[in-house]
Amino acid sequence: MPIERVSAAARLDRLPITSFHRRMMWLLGFVFFFELADLNTFSFAAPAIRSEWHLSISTIGFITSATFVGMFIGSTTAGWFSDRVGRKRALIFTTIWYAAFSLLNAFVGGPITLFLARLLTGLGLSAMTVVGITYVSEMFSAKQRGAYQGWILMIALFGIPATAYVARFCIPVAAWGWRLVFIWGSLGILFPLFASRLEESPRWYENHGRLDEADAVVDRIEKSAVDEIGFLPSACKLAQRESRGLGYSELVAPAYLPRTVMLVFTWICQTLGFYGFSSWGPTLLAEHGFSIVQSLAWSSAIWLGAIPGGVIAAVISDRWERKWLIPIVALLSAFCALMYGLTFQTITIIIFGFFVAMSHHIHSALLFAYTPECYPTEIRNSGAGLVYGVGRLANVFGPLFVALLFTRCGYTSVFIYIATCWVLVAMIVGGFGPRTQGKPLV
Repeated sequence: MPIERVSAAARLDRLPITSFHRRMMWLLGFVFFFELADLNTFSFAAPAIRSEWHLSISTIGFITSATFVGMFIGSTTAGWFSDRVGRKRALIFTTIWYAAFSLLNAFVGGPITLFLARLLTGLGLSAMTVVGITYVSEMFSAKQRGAYQGWILMIALFGIPATAYVARFCIPVAAWGWRLVFIWGSLGILFPLFASRLEESPRWYENHGRLDEADAVVDRIEKSAVDEIGFLPSACKLAQRESRGLGYSELVAPAYLPRTVMLVFTWICQTLGFYGFSSWGPTLLAEHGFSIVQSLAWSSAIWLGAIPGGVIAAVISDRWERKWLIPIVALLSAFCALMYGLTFQTITIIIFGFFVAMSHHIHSALLFAYTPECYPTEIRNSGAGLVYGVGRLANVFGPLFVALLFTRCGYTSVFIYIATCWVLVAMIVGGFGPRTQGKPLV
């Protein structure tokens, strides 16, 4: 009588955290570090670019929008690409893509070529993010995936203040100093040198009927764990279910349409609120009367708040239901953003800005963990890519709307708009999101 095969999911979910998981955490942290560094390069470089090229606020908004057009294309196609070629290969390819085009940003000669370079960079940035968050959800156990999404993001979040300080010291060097910021953002191109230490997702192998390869991956992970701790808990005897040929159409089928709609609107509002603040912070401070050096210095201090945000997310993510944590943090983001916009004292700008950055990145880690949990393996990357991408597409208009608000209604109106976006996030997830805490991925 043949021995019933135990699924990769059951075997992975009973594994303790070992050096294999910690190594993966650091490698993915490296990739996300430069993804966040790259994503924020333009916001820190924008005041200097505007000064050197004599650009209007509307033109800066137009260039900022290019990144989000690219992010929509990248996230939707990367989900499809990763579901077909594998998480690991897709992760390597998308990282090389965003880093190479980030380097191109440093050598552009005007706003049109910068627009094109930002578009292509954004394509790679969002593609890598979608692949990365799906990979984390599939490689860590149900009880650990939220926490380690938080720890990986905590490592990555050092990229934002690091980029702020690179900008702070490089931009004043010369009129072309902003180009060094984009070179800094391209250093993720080194990732392929270390990528061989990652494994392909065995859940992805199983879904493609490659059971021997899935078992070989889990065997290596289990051997590493046994070498470290001497034993393993027994796995539940759950047979591997048959792979189903689900595609994009399943995302809008009755079983998953409510989740897709909920996540689409969540990501739209999250993106508008998040990037309404992060993309415009230095520029709006400079426009409000502060020097470029002052605005960059204050932005550097503010974005240090991202780091404790990642730590807090790692600590709380798997302790309580993410369906409720996400709305609570979104409301905190709304309050802090509103207070930031209503104050003009240096110390209160820094304090509330610090808490905005912190709450934004608690929320990002929670939503990164929550989104792929809402879909099965066959469409997990496609689903995460679609909802993430539509959110980024909405922000094509976000920078233009912020520019219009600032021009017509003034500085404070921008932060009322940002706070409103975060209140909507809380209402959508709290009202319509499914519970996912500790549930095995299917």
